[in-house]
Amino acid sequence: MPRYLVETYLARGEAGGRLAAERRARSAVLESRRAGGRVRFDHSIHIPVDETCFYIFEAQSAADVIDVAKRASLGAVRVVEAVTSQKERA
Repeated sequence: MPRYLVETYLARGEAGGRLAAERRARSAVLESRRAGGRVRFDHSIHIPVDETCFYIFEAQSAADVIDVAKRASLGAVRVVEAVTSQKERA
C-alpha cells in the first residue's frame, strides 16, 4: 500500500502538540475505517529547527489521506506520496 507524508507547521517548543495531533490522527483513522476507508497511521517526525512536522500514513490514495488529515485538524501544508527504503528491499 502506498505511503503518504503529510507536512504541517509545528513550532519548536510545541512537541506536545505533535502528540496531541497523533491522537487526533489515530482517531480520524478509526473514524475513516468505520466508514470503509483503508488508511493506517504509521508515525510522525518533528523537525524543531524547521518548525515542521511530518505524519506518515499508508492509504490507497492521497485523497483518503487528505480526508483523514482534515478530520484530524492537522493543518496540512501538503500531502505527497513517499517511497521508503523498506519498499525497495521488499
